[in-house]
Parts: sequence; C-alpha cells; structure tokens
Amino acid sequence: MTRPAIARAQGKALPLALAFMGLAHLTVLRQRVKGVVFAFVEIIFLLLLPDSIGKLGQLVTLGEPQLELPVKQRGNSMFMLIDGVMTLAMIALFAVLYYISVRSALADEHRQALDGKQLSVREQFGAFANSAFHVVGLAPAVILVLFFVIVPLIFSACVAFTNYSAPDHIPPAKTVDWVGLENFERLFSGEAEWAGALTRVFVWTVVWAMLATLTCYFGGMLMAVLLQESKLRIKPFFRAVFILPYAIPVVVSMLVWRNLLNGAFGQVNQTLMAFGLIDQAIGWLSDPWLAKFAVVMINLWAGFPYFMLLTFGAMTAISPDVTEAARLDGATGFQRFRHITLPLVLYQTAPLIIISFAHNINNFGAVFFLTMGDPTVEDSTVTGAGGTDIMVSWIYKLTITLMKYNYASVLAVVIFVVLAPFAIFNFRRTKSFKEGEL
Repeated sequence: MTRPAIARAQGKALPLALAFMGLAHLTVLRQRVKGVVFAFVEIIFLLLLPDSIGKLGQLVTLGEPQLELPVKQRGNSMFMLIDGVMTLAMIALFAVLYYISVRSALADEHRQALDGKQLSVREQFGAFANSAFHVVGLAPAVILVLFFVIVPLIFSACVAFTNYSAPDHIPPAKTVDWVGLENFERLFSGEAEWAGALTRVFVWTVVWAMLATLTCYFGGMLMAVLLQESKLRIKPFFRAVFILPYAIPVVVSMLVWRNLLNGAFGQVNQTLMAFGLIDQAIGWLSDPWLAKFAVVMINLWAGFPYFMLLTFGAMTAISPDVTEAARLDGATGFQRFRHITLPLVLYQTAPLIIISFAHNINNFGAVFFLTMGDPTVEDSTVTGAGGTDIMVSWIYKLTITLMKYNYASVLAVVIFVVLAPFAIFNFRRTKSFKEGEL
C-alpha cells in the first residue's frame, strides 16, 4: 500500500473495527494475521450466541415450575443462575477483546500513517507476537481468576437476592425466585428475631476480632520482650515451648480444650475443685459470657506465638547501641520498652495488626471447634445463632443446618463490605502499589 493510498484509508478503520472484529485489519489495514485472529474470536462468539441468549433468559426467570415432570427431570434454578453468571462473564470477556481489537486497529492505522508502508506477512507475525505476548501470558491467570474467583463471588452475592431456602424453595423439587432486597429488609429491620440476632452476632464479631487481635499481639510482644531481656540460659527452650501451640493444628487444640473445659467432667473444673478453689463446676462453655471469655483466652494461648516470632524479628532490627545508650542514661527496662522497643516494633508490624483483625473476623476454627457457636440464647431456635457465633460460623449453620442459603448470602455480603476497606487499605499502603516495584 502506497503512502497516498494509506492517506486515503485514514478514518476508515474505526467504523470497520466497530462493525466486526478484525474487519479493519483484513481490509484497509492489510493486517491479515491480526484480522484472522480477531475475526475467529467473534465467529466463535456468534456461534455460541443462541445458547447464551437462552441461558440469559433462564437467569432472568430462574426457571418455571414443572410439576408434571419427575423431580430429577425438572430444571434446577441454581444451575440456571450459575450458567447465567458464567455467560455474563464470557460476554464481558468478549467485550474486552472487542475493545482490544478496536484499539489495535486505531494503533495500526496511526502507525501506517506515520511510516507510510505496509508490513510483510513475516513482519506481521513478529509484530503480533510482540504486542500480544503480555496478553497471552496473562490470559490463563485472568481466565482462572474470572471463573474461579469473580464468578463464584457474583453467584454468592446473587443468592442474597433470591428466596433460596428450605423448605419451599430448594431445587429441583421447587423453583427459586428473585425477591430483590427482601432478605436484607428481613435481616436488618424486619423480623425481630433475625434483626436482633444479626445485631448481636455482628457486634460480637467486631468485639471478638478486636480482642483476639490485641490480646495475641501484645501477648506475643510481651513474651518476646521478656525472653529477650531475661538472663536465662535456656531461652531457646522456652521459645520452642511457646511455639508448640502455634504448631498444633487449630482443630486438634480447640477440640482438646473443649473437653478440658467441659462443665461435667472437664479436667479444668476437676483440678480447681481438687485444690478447693471452687465448690461446684463452672459452666465455662454453657454460660454466654464465660464462653466468650474462654474463646478469647484460648485463642490467646493458640495465637500469641505468631506475634512473638514477629516481634523477635522486628527486635533484631533495633541496634543494640540504642538500648545500651538508654541504659547508660539511667532508663529503666519499662522506659526502654515504652520509648524504644514499642514504637519501633509497632512501626514495622502495624499493617499486620490490620491483617490479623480482618483474619479474625473470619476465624471460623477458633470459635466453632471450641464452642460450636454455643451456648444457645433466646433466638437460637429460630435463627440458629448461638451465644458465641461470629458471622462466618453463623453462615455455616444457616447453610448446613437451617438451609437458609439466602440469609447466609446476605451475611457474606455484609462481611465483604466490612473487610473490603481493610484489604484495599493494606494494598494501597504496599510499596508495590505506590511505586510499581517491590
């Protein structure tokens, strides 16, 4: 293509690229390699379009009752929902590729206007390989994230806007319907039992996350400072002993403590009575407030070694000359800790406190395996939420025991809304986000 011909072709690429993927590359731009690839993508999309339209229609209705058919032959509303969400994801992926093809057409048109020459087929292959290398390299990861992370998240959120629950809306025997914000209204301001349970569990979840984080953090810091400042020759032995709770699986340690704290035959009560400290057994896990106290203390026992190791690592960065100078100036051990150790350790580990807080909001094992969410309270019969349940353990009960999948999805959305700001805050504070490098 000569320079005058290229000049006459200017402005024609955009409408052709918008009309069909790769059409501009195949015609006015003469980029046949790209054109064939882009056109092939749209042809495949058009072949799948009729089936996609059908799945989108099912997504809108979630199926119709088919009482005349056996249960196994009826349509499953949840399968229709997940198929519809996946179809939307494929359409979104196609839209992104369409946008890339249009941008590519405009870029090639601009390059030809500047160079005034047409690339050979070999040069087209080389240019396409160079420009598409990063796209091809990232495509598998993007597709996996899209269909194994984003699609399940959207599906779970969509369930919050349906009546997917037992006993009247469990497919395939019964259909599921869209109900809009009805589930949110019931949980937040509708039925007294559900609204009260949501408020109680949410407040306890936040309090639990704060207590679990602060006790483990400062408990681990205290043990690290005491071991660091002590003159014991067997400090490595104590370090190894304190690491053991962190090395034991949470399921095992929590179940052992559940038996130890049993009100009827637990070793804790028997030991206290044997020493004459109590006259009757204490209901460690049967009283709501004692159960909460026990959960926090046992979590402290299991979680402080992690922060102890972090504090040890942070303290190694503190120059011995600083603490020695403070000691020579007459500073006491507490003063050295308050004005030197604590500020420097907090500076290095503060982001981990936020991460730990977000983790403890979803710390299912520390609560469920110790108390099973018990003891029961007034609304437990209706809502399934026990005295020590946090949001994630309540979600487990709603799905496994009560089969209230719609309410469980609402709680999952609430957890996401609470945790998303923490995740974004931590990500924005990272050096890779600020400077584009590690």
